[in-house]
Amino acid sequence: MPNPITQAQPPLTYIPPRLNPLVLNFCQQGLPLWLKFKTNIKEIDATNVERLAELYHQFQEGKIRFLLAFRHPNTDDPYCLGYLVWHLMPQIAKQKGIPLQYPAHFHFMYDRGIPLWAGDKVGWLYSRLGGTPIMRGKIDRVGLRAARELFTDGKLPLAAAPEGATNGHNEIISPLEPGISQLAFWCAEDIFKAGRNEQVLLVPVGIQYHYLEEPWSALENLLTQLEEDCGLPALKGNIYHQKNIDSTIHIDSSLYRRLIRLGGHLLAMMEEFYTSFYHQSLPKTDEKQDLNSRLSALLDVALKVAEEYFNLQPKGSVIDRCRRLEQAGWDRIYREDIKDIEAISPLERGLADRIAEEASLRMWHMRLVESFVAVTGRYVQEKQTVERFAETTLLISDVITRIKGGNPFGRPKLGAQKVQITIGEPLSVTDRWGEYTSSRRSAVAGLTKDLQTALENMIF
Repeated sequence: MPNPITQAQPPLTYIPPRLNPLVLNFCQQGLPLWLKFKTNIKEIDATNVERLAELYHQFQEGKIRFLLAFRHPNTDDPYCLGYLVWHLMPQIAKQKGIPLQYPAHFHFMYDRGIPLWAGDKVGWLYSRLGGTPIMRGKIDRVGLRAARELFTDGKLPLAAAPEGATNGHNEIISPLEPGISQLAFWCAEDIFKAGRNEQVLLVPVGIQYHYLEEPWSALENLLTQLEEDCGLPALKGNIYHQKNIDSTIHIDSSLYRRLIRLGGHLLAMMEEFYTSFYHQSLPKTDEKQDLNSRLSALLDVALKVAEEYFNLQPKGSVIDRCRRLEQAGWDRIYREDIKDIEAISPLERGLADRIAEEASLRMWHMRLVESFVAVTGRYVQEKQTVERFAETTLLISDVITRIKGGNPFGRPKLGAQKVQITIGEPLSVTDRWGEYTSSRRSAVAGLTKDLQTALENMIF
């Protein structure tokens, strides 16, 4: 487990946005070099950029407020969004004669947990770029209030990922969290109460990654490494490079069998792990049983192991359960009930450290589920493209890396990629105000559903 926590910590504090023009300018100028040398991204294209430039112009004229609701398949998404707004949009605005004021930028919401694993320097940078953190596992009143104020009164638009976290898939959108829609209605409410007339919009932004050259050789090497990690003898599989009329790449059946064999073996090992050492019950399995049903049962058991320790009842979706477990762990590590952790007795400190250490270890089961939850047994079978094969293999690699105690965020780079960004048709929140006043829950659910549909329609 990377960077295990062995000591109790002071309470987590809110990191306020402190937008610094010098830091922003440095990042804007340095982003192309970062993309070139620190990522696999070689090209970034965008569709409907003129639409985004016009939205920014209207925002700066005081006519609208809007939130960029972007897809989040990859940890490189923020760089792509920055390149879109900092570089592509000003170019198109200049070509089309759309006046824009400097800076072309945005506030953004991020998970408060990121600086915990990425380091305090990341928290400092996010703050100086205008980011505002949110705790996902509880009602974070401070974080929500800050985001609400930025949406309503900030000098820049707001950006957020309605999926809540990356899912590793280009062509699957995770169920959206309703918080973004609720935030949009709060903004409309605040504007209405203030007697203002700005229109409130949600702007869907699609992001997809494609390999410039099919990285089959790198994928075979990665599969071989994963097979070795699992103690499986390597099987060689040749790849068809012939394309069908629908441009689908045909993968040799032996290569696909290697992936399925690897996933099945990993499932079997984890099933044995939880039944033998955590005394959990799982349905008896055989090779013919659907991988998805086995995976679902395994994820449920892994979460139950952590929930039993934290005395939590299983409630909601897998992601909901993960967020509640994360917050329960943080409550035992970042102790709000201890006013001054340095002033307590050595005995009290020792006990607090033991609680923090065990909470950190129990949270490992939840992190494992986070890595596993996006894996599906049908994703590659339904459409055998190199992107889908790579996404699934990388997700399995994340799981194995986490089990080995490594850092899954340093995942293998398979090959150069092109990114396609699509600016969708804005969804008017203001036009739904009447529905919101009649039934808040229904209005939030309806807006969330329409946003999900809009993002799905941008997948190609």
